[in-house]
Amino acid sequence: MTTHRPPNPGRHGGYAPQRAGHPTALRDVRPWGGDRADILLADGVIAGIVEPAERGTWAETDLDGAGLLALPSIVNAHAHVDKSWWGLPWQSYGGEGGTDGRIRHERARRDELGIPGVDITTRVLTEMVTHGTTLFRSHVDVDPGLGQRGIEIVREAVASFDGAIEMEIVAFPQDGVLRRPGVLDLLDDAAAHGAEHIGGLDPASIDRDPVGQLDGLFAIMERRGCGLDIHLHDPGELGAFQLDLICDRTEALGLAGRVNIAHGFALAQVDAGRRAELLARMGELRITFTTVAPLRLPQLPWRELDAAGVGFAFGTDGIRDLWSPYGTGDTLGIAWQFARASSVVTDEDLTRVLRAATSEAGVYAGRPDHDIAVGAAAHLFLTDAENPMDALVRTPPRQVVIGAGRVLHDARVADRD
Repeated sequence: MTTHRPPNPGRHGGYAPQRAGHPTALRDVRPWGGDRADILLADGVIAGIVEPAERGTWAETDLDGAGLLALPSIVNAHAHVDKSWWGLPWQSYGGEGGTDGRIRHERARRDELGIPGVDITTRVLTEMVTHGTTLFRSHVDVDPGLGQRGIEIVREAVASFDGAIEMEIVAFPQDGVLRRPGVLDLLDDAAAHGAEHIGGLDPASIDRDPVGQLDGLFAIMERRGCGLDIHLHDPGELGAFQLDLICDRTEALGLAGRVNIAHGFALAQVDAGRRAELLARMGELRITFTTVAPLRLPQLPWRELDAAGVGFAFGTDGIRDLWSPYGTGDTLGIAWQFARASSVVTDEDLTRVLRAATSEAGVYAGRPDHDIAVGAAAHLFLTDAENPMDALVRTPPRQVVIGAGRVLHDARVADRD
């Protein structure tokens, strides 16, 4: 069978980076929309931010920023890069709805599509890079059928970028934790071999034993020193009850700062008083959230999260996979969706949402200092926008993407070719 790429696989065609140089400076750019400046680079790090030099003094290894807006690279804090069929022929939606139905459908078809696979995962990552993302946190399925193979595949795909992109991995029990014998052992083994986090999935509605699932997961955290990044779709008070259980264990075991809630729809569905109690506890325990800004559900109450000191970040979830044909790989588009659905309109608030997709999300990928600042790793992108607010509202193409000081994508080169 001939393998066809999807229409418009990348905004500027192809999957390989159009340029792979290591510039010594990004000349004539506007960091965060401020005055024009030169960003000096050395060994993958921002070595200086200085006034623009005369063009005649530029080195051949410098990159002309042409006055473009410079922003820290986008962070995809909730991805499933192992699941996509990106680059394969169109796969029609099939199977049953609901979480269990999608799990069964994925298990039935993933092998015939070569999922997970190094080539597919590399294509997905490259597509995300063209949208300005160089830092990731990805859930990767771990189950009795796959063992640790998915994690090995994702690591190989990431390694093909030679350090220019960075990823933290969540060993993810997509099919449940307790209802599939051996999954806890697989999660423990993944953490023992370097997975930065383990995952969980709806302890009440999937395993029907929230206490048992959480006790098992927190025992691994305590033993292995890893984090927990748990999917929690359960709504309303059922979800809030599980948030309480998570807080209880985080506090009792002294694991503050090591737990993230993915989705957490319940937080936006309980009444204001109950939510305030939950947020107060989570702020004290430095529990964070990630969201994919789903259109059919209330958005995370970000002002209340900010007031309680509860961090949040954005992710794409899966893109073009056996769960849904949707997704472009553009996390900035998810931030736009969140801002629009949350009626974010002021300059200050628009910038706050943009920072949640860029500088403030670096911690989700092991880069707490992620920003355009001297000493920070050189992860950034250039785009033709007036200011940060314009970049969020208009989501213009990412013209240049830099990962650890390396040019991974330069649309201007592609346009000339």
